Amino acid sequence: MGYGEQVFQKAKDILQQKRLAADTALESRRAQVVRECPEYLMLERELALTGQAVIKALDIKDPDEVAKYIKGLRKQNLELQAEIARLLKVAGHGSDYLEPRYTCAVCRDTGIADGKLCDCFRKLMKQLAYDALCADSPLKISGFEDFSLAYYPDKPDERTGISARRRMQEVLEFCQAYASDFSPGSPSLYLFGETGLGKTHLSLSIAGEVIEAGYSVVYGSTQNLIARIEDEHFGRRAADGDSTESKLIHCDLLILDDLGAEFCTQFTVSVIYNIINSRLLNSHPTIISSNLSLPELEAKYTTRVTSRILGEYRHLRFFGRDIRQIRE
Repeated sequence: MGYGEQVFQKAKDILQQKRLAADTALESRRAQVVRECPEYLMLERELALTGQAVIKALDIKDPDEVAKYIKGLRKQNLELQAEIARLLKVAGHGSDYLEPRYTCAVCRDTGIADGKLCDCFRKLMKQLAYDALCADSPLKISGFEDFSLAYYPDKPDERTGISARRRMQEVLEFCQAYASDFSPGSPSLYLFGETGLGKTHLSLSIAGEVIEAGYSVVYGSTQNLIARIEDEHFGRRAADGDSTESKLIHCDLLILDDLGAEFCTQFTVSVIYNIINSRLLNSHPTIISSNLSLPELEAKYTTRVTSRILGEYRHLRFFGRDIRQIRE
């Protein structure tokens, strides 16, 4: 995935801040050790001198003398390190107390390892790009813990003999298990039912747990995401690196909220089909929420779109009354 200069620079700035924070914390720990063990400064200076003394080996002509000289320096270096470790132990610190604590041990928070971009840098750019897509989505406002079944009628349905509360408990438990066991091979879901039954709440709850597990998630209303793709396609908006459509296709989990609310044109239907079909071909799970029942879905979209959702997705129907009206 390619990224624009803005994402690259932001990732670089974040890593620089992390490295600076680690260096600042190290200097603070060093100052503490100097206060606790004043003799540490002398040992530190002697240790630095052994490193500088290696250069003198270049002036020695006899290879045996060079080896002997280097061996002596190494012995002196190890003795100094051992003495420093002893001082740290006496002061109640671990032997690594004066080691920098970078968030990435590979590149030491520089973003570069073996002359290439470090994996941590690439992951950071990827997350920043997805965060930009999800900027307008309330990814942190809902969780399974505040999904209340009390809003769903407990009275058994006259036709089925099963209450909306019991059905929604089954839906809740399925979504919890889905989030807990999520992997790139998880099935795609179609959440449907009337307005205000908790589809968005449970979608966001799944998104939160999947993000915590380290996967990339893009969440947004179908209408807003399609509008963004349309603006990029017709040159009204510049894409940051790869196009929005490409990012939607390749993220670990895509959540399209409120499918059916967007204004349908040949272009939008084509984009929706491409996203859904491409993700199925790549085995990337998608969660779609909609107010459209399965027959209404078939009436609104082309057979190519509906056949994918009807044939390849797990369907979760939401029951009950509009929770927002009950709360009021």
